[in-house]
Formats: sequence, structure tokens, C-alpha cells
Amino acid sequence: MPDNAGPTRRQILGGLATALAAPGLARAQSAWPERPIRWIVNFPPGGAADILSRILAEWFGTRLGQPIVVENRPGAGGMLGSDLLAKARGDQHLVMISNAASHGIGPVLYANVPYDAVADFTHIHLVGTFPSVLAVGPGVTAPDLAAFLAQARAKPGEMTYGSGGNGTMNHLIGQLLARAAGVELTHVPYRGSAPAMTDVMGGQIPALMESLPTALPNLRAGRMRPIATSEPERSPALPDVPTFAEAGFPAVASTNWFGFSAAAGIPPAVKARWEEEMGKAMASPEIAEKFGRIGVRPGTLGAEAYTAMIRSELDKWREVIRAGGIKVD
Repeated sequence: MPDNAGPTRRQILGGLATALAAPGLARAQSAWPERPIRWIVNFPPGGAADILSRILAEWFGTRLGQPIVVENRPGAGGMLGSDLLAKARGDQHLVMISNAASHGIGPVLYANVPYDAVADFTHIHLVGTFPSVLAVGPGVTAPDLAAFLAQARAKPGEMTYGSGGNGTMNHLIGQLLARAAGVELTHVPYRGSAPAMTDVMGGQIPALMESLPTALPNLRAGRMRPIATSEPERSPALPDVPTFAEAGFPAVASTNWFGFSAAAGIPPAVKARWEEEMGKAMASPEIAEKFGRIGVRPGTLGAEAYTAMIRSELDKWREVIRAGGIKVD
């Protein structure tokens, strides 16, 4: 047959079949999400992870055409819920709120973490940043951080502070403060933020280190009193409350963070869609207003930058834990 012969009948029919199938393939690829999306919160209800997740679940539920079902799977400093997603490789309908405890501190604090904080996830976007706050209950007379530390120094080991659990950012910030100030603060881990705050307000423990979004309603109501925050600069939500750095402890400066992550191995198109939608949410005045009410700054880091940030946080906390000899209690 001559080199310039036209296409054969078989080639024509094959090309026609491919052309006819293409719209179907496109429809299959664009059908996501095909069913409700499960959103894992790896801490109990009422905490910062839960608050942010429910704000965003409502937002996405109206935009993706499928409901978002929020599931609280707390335990082990956020690692139990994280392991659920890590073991769901390729699941396009399961996501989570990743955070400093489960993806920055726990993996380098505990010996047998069942997942790789980077490789076992598809990290999509930073959701928000905010400080932790040291708050005291109604029975504490110390007017400021210096007086609080003086009271702790006078009775070594008797000054306790609560947090929402071992291995959380709030736990570690308390340990950093104790070491920087040269005092003994006894950590009391709780199964979530709500019971810790209840005990502080009831006088069972004198103080707690808590994420600002979680603590803010009780601080505004006067049921607890803030005496210092953890970021280098004062929070707009608590402009009259000094930072640990202002009080002479720059080593305690730490920013709490939450992000959004999906399972490893999801299709690139699903990852790109999530990143696009999360970027729109973070740029939305509606989300900014809701986050601002609870003292949270919307995140600006997309997938690549957020993944790099997690790697950096792992390196940072690994060195902090090693240098300070910090162990879970």
C-alpha cells in the first residue's frame, strides 16, 4: 500500500469510538464528589479543630454538591484520627483537619507513630494560624505572668496547668515556658479542651494552656483570665494581653496551626480541585469574618508550601524535644 494511503476502516472506527467515549470519560472524571465526604476531626467536639472544621464543612457542602459529614475521632494527641486517613490511601471522599499536634509534634515526640506525617497524606492547604493563651481561673490572684511564675517558683510542682492532651502544641508550650522561666509547672492532660476549661473555671486546677479559638468565649465572658499569648505579636482578639516574648521569654514564641489534608494517592484532579476550592475559601470575606471572630488568621499556603511547612515543623519540634529532654507524662 502506498505511504500516503488514507486511514483504514478499522482506524476510522477506532477513532470514532474514542471520540464517542471521551465525553463519558470526562463526565466520569468530573463526577467527583459522587457521595458525601467524611471530614475527620482528630480532637473532641468544642475545640479549635472542631470549630474550624464545621465552619468549612458548611462552606464546602454548598459548593461541592455533596454534604460534608464531620466525624470526631479523638485520641492520642490527634494521632488516632490521623491514622484513619493514613490507612485510607486513594479514598477520594475522606479528608481531615491536620494540625500541629498530629503532624508537627506527635510524630517526633512518640516512639511508635503508625504513619508518616508527610508521605501518608496529600496535604492540600494551610487553614489557619493563631496563638495559644495561658489562662487562669477565678481563684488565681496573680495579676500577670511574672506574678504567676513567682507563685509557681515559691511552691515547686504545685502549680499545675491543663491542656487538651499529651503531645499537643499547648502541652509543649507549657513545657517551654517552664524551662525558659526556670520553674516547675505540672502538666495535667485532659481528654479534650472542654473538660480542661471546666476544671479551670471550677477551680480544680489553677491554669491551662489553650488554643485561642477554643478559649475565647470563656475569656470574653470573664470565666477565665488571660495572662499571656504565645505568638511573637499580640493577637487582635486580645490586644491588651502581652505575649510571652514581651514578658522576656522569646523562646516560648510559637504559632498554632491547622491545615487541610486528604488521603495519599488521590487523583491529581481531585487534589487540584480541593486546592482551588480551599484557596477560594481562604480568600473569602465570609470565612475571614468567621475566623476573625475566634482569633484565627486564614491560611495562605497551598499544597506545595503547606507540605514544606509540615516538614519544617517536624524538624523544629524534633530539635526542641531533643534539646529540652521533653517526654510525655
